[in-house]
Amino acid sequence: MKYTSLRTRAIHAGESARAPGGAVAPPLHMANSYMTEADLSFSAERLTPDSPYIYTRWGNPTVSMLEKRVASLEGSEEGLCFSSGMAAITGLFTHLLGTGDHLVMSDVAYAGAVEYTYDLLPQMGVAVTHVDVSDLDAVRDALRPNTRLVHIETPCNPILRLADIEQIARLAHGVGALLSVDSTFASPVITRPLMLGAGLVIHSLTKYLGGHGDALGGIIVGRSELLARIRSRVGIHAGGILSPFNAWLILRGLTTLPLRMQAHCDSAMHIAAMLTQHPRVKRVIYPGLDSHPQYRLAQKQMRLPGGMLTFQADDGEKMARQLQRRLQLVSYAVSLGHVHSLIYYIGTDSIMESTFHLRGGGLTAYKDYAGEVFSAFLWGWRIPMICAATWHRRWANAWRRRTLNAQPLQWCLAGRCLSRLPPGAGSLLLLRSLAGSAGCPATA
Repeated sequence: MKYTSLRTRAIHAGESARAPGGAVAPPLHMANSYMTEADLSFSAERLTPDSPYIYTRWGNPTVSMLEKRVASLEGSEEGLCFSSGMAAITGLFTHLLGTGDHLVMSDVAYAGAVEYTYDLLPQMGVAVTHVDVSDLDAVRDALRPNTRLVHIETPCNPILRLADIEQIARLAHGVGALLSVDSTFASPVITRPLMLGAGLVIHSLTKYLGGHGDALGGIIVGRSELLARIRSRVGIHAGGILSPFNAWLILRGLTTLPLRMQAHCDSAMHIAAMLTQHPRVKRVIYPGLDSHPQYRLAQKQMRLPGGMLTFQADDGEKMARQLQRRLQLVSYAVSLGHVHSLIYYIGTDSIMESTFHLRGGGLTAYKDYAGEVFSAFLWGWRIPMICAATWHRRWANAWRRRTLNAQPLQWCLAGRCLSRLPPGAGSLLLLRSLAGSAGCPATA
């Protein structure tokens, strides 16, 4: 059955035929092998879409249900699960790129992906050009006749810079290249890159899609023909497959994804509006505010503004230590997209040296966009999620979302930490310094 509602697909897509005696909740299949016919080929090279389950590294019913469900949410034909989001990224690069090929890569993206393109891909004979993908002229200039793949992340980690998926897809197709989009920070609820011309979409299932902070996973979504080749070459032979148990946990999380994403966005919008009024905050960068440098692009390709924001404040490094000591509902830890509130600090000098390696104009653009002092990204939710109408209305008018009832504010941060949060609004702060010892960017 085809489902049109996103909420319905998040619950039912990929299910087996319904019949009396069948399980209502998705069953967990932990078997590592399955009974087969005597004349069935033993080689995974001869697998077809109609082949029965043989061995869990080749395919598993619980994992298959998850692949179909995420593909349905993205409006795609097929999905291919991996043991982590990083495994999905490296699996894609390993399959598509080889000696003599060229990759155009976002210069600011998930740290593991950027580091892989600096360290390991060049050893495979792959040329890599890192570019600010918010600058279409820079993307156009970076393309070569041997460019095989353009990989972007939008919104990007950690500064929430956006990339115009539709325009970059046109540029990539002009040289015969494929566009892949890491949409982890958005989720299918907010952005569907395949509808904008991308060839492949990557998600870290660990984050929003799983939603509970208890399961690692990754997925590539795209055309069945291309994913079948990646499954055979990388998924099966490299062995970075997803555990059926993790797939089952992530399936559970997917059922509430549309509701959770609305709550994430409501919380972030409320906090963004609060921070704009705070005397210690110099600037707030959030796609839902018209002060975001790419606000119009956010309205164009994002259904919601997302659960992440960044802000700048005086003496960010000192503030990060203060928040780490005094926050009572927030844990000092990495990750994002689930129900617990977290906080973490990374110095700019450190991440520039270890990961982004930006110099000159690239570093200037980074600082110009994110600010010289303190930035923070917020995500998180906690039921019930209610926002103040006066702040939420600005968002509702711009994004045509309904306004929620106003509620009084309460102190959620201990001591003299930043300020007040709305009742029930969880926040996850990942503090990262954008200007060395001068400050830090954070996530919530």
